[in-house]
Amino acid sequence: MPEPIEENNPLDDLEKILVSESDIQARLAELGHQITCDYVGRELAVIAIINGAIIFVADLIRQIRLPVQLDCIRVASYRDETRPVQQPEIIDRVRLDLQGIDVLLIDDILDTGQTLSMITKTIEKMEPASIKTCVLLDKDAPRSVDFSADYVGFKIPDAFVVGYGLDFAERYRQLPCIGMLKPELQNPPAWN
Repeated sequence: MPEPIEENNPLDDLEKILVSESDIQARLAELGHQITCDYVGRELAVIAIINGAIIFVADLIRQIRLPVQLDCIRVASYRDETRPVQQPEIIDRVRLDLQGIDVLLIDDILDTGQTLSMITKTIEKMEPASIKTCVLLDKDAPRSVDFSADYVGFKIPDAFVVGYGLDFAERYRQLPCIGMLKPELQNPPAWN
């Protein structure tokens, strides 16, 4: 029989839960319905900004009752910090041919606006039929560019959050809820 594993629950690292798992699931159903109604009779190309949006996108596209193509784009801007430390940089590009196709660009969080603004401009050069954006979270923070998302899961205060795809130093993405990481863990800690 295997030895018992000492549990180290990442939920214990949260100071406060801002969005519960049940609230996320209910909002996914609402967003999926709204997107389905907005694009009824059309095919949609969903572009996920990963790694952060991967869980949100996986759950959301199952709520969209339309033909959906899926591709991903990878962008770096945070490294291991709680605030963006550089201009966003595309490090893995979209491979779908988006010309003449309706595009829904999905990200985990809208804070400075730089990432979504830059990627939207990049996709516009691919001549899609239309492009809209969807974010899980819209942070009440000063934007460095004028940008707002077409679809928003939740508005949150200007706080550093983790869970449901959002990370700190690539940790906490697996949490089923969204919460504020304890301040003493944001420095960054020495990981075991």
